[in-house]
Formats: sequence, C-alpha cells, structure tokens
Amino acid sequence: MAEKRDYLIHEQEDGTIFISEDVIASIAALAVREVEGVYGLSISSNFDLANILGKKNLGQGIRVEFAEDGMIISCNLVVKMGSAVMNVAKNVQEAISEQVSSMTGERPVRVNVNVCGVATPKHPEK
Repeated sequence: MAEKRDYLIHEQEDGTIFISEDVIASIAALAVREVEGVYGLSISSNFDLANILGKKNLGQGIRVEFAEDGMIISCNLVVKMGSAVMNVAKNVQEAISEQVSSMTGERPVRVNVNVCGVATPKHPEK
C-alpha cells in the first residue's frame, strides 16, 4: 500500500502549487545542518550513533504534519558535546522556521525539537 503524502497547497491565479512534506523536510534538514552546535539528526528519538543521518538522507529525522491551525515540524536532534543544549535547540527552531518560511511562503505554527543525544565530534584523521 502506498504511503499517504500531504502537501502545502498554494492556489495561484493560473494554477495550483503543491509542495510535498518531503520537500519541506529537506528544507528543514538543510537549515538544521547550518546551526552551530548541531552534530546531526537522528531517525528515532532513541540516541544511537548508527541512527545519525548522513547527507543522503536529508529529510529523515524531520517530521512534517499539516494540522488545522497550520504546519508543524518536528526533529530529532543530536547536539555536539560541549554545546549549550537549550541555545542550540532554540537556534534550530528559529533556523527551521525562517528557512521554511523563506522557501515556501508559509511559516510553521510550531517547530518541535527533541534533543535525543549528545555526541563528540569526529576528528579528521591525519
């Protein structure tokens, strides 16, 4: 059975624009990656280094829902060790909200951040 997809819909004079939840999730994931102190996104709310997502799985770790009052975006965040968790989470909320609003024309009504872990950044090998 095919998975149901929701869309952000913009009615235009000459047609309709549909933006899929996958596109919005990718926009949000790119915004998260730009925030200082973020180690990565996790597939689940249970921290496991094996679940940290790479660049190929951009939209995973982000969930987009369309409720009656508007768009709700949730993410599972892993923070770098030594970073101020509350500051990083707040910056992630702001970055997602700004980026999604800028690229889709609609601001999320809520951005939920689940900090599910803290990890030590990998040091490049010499």
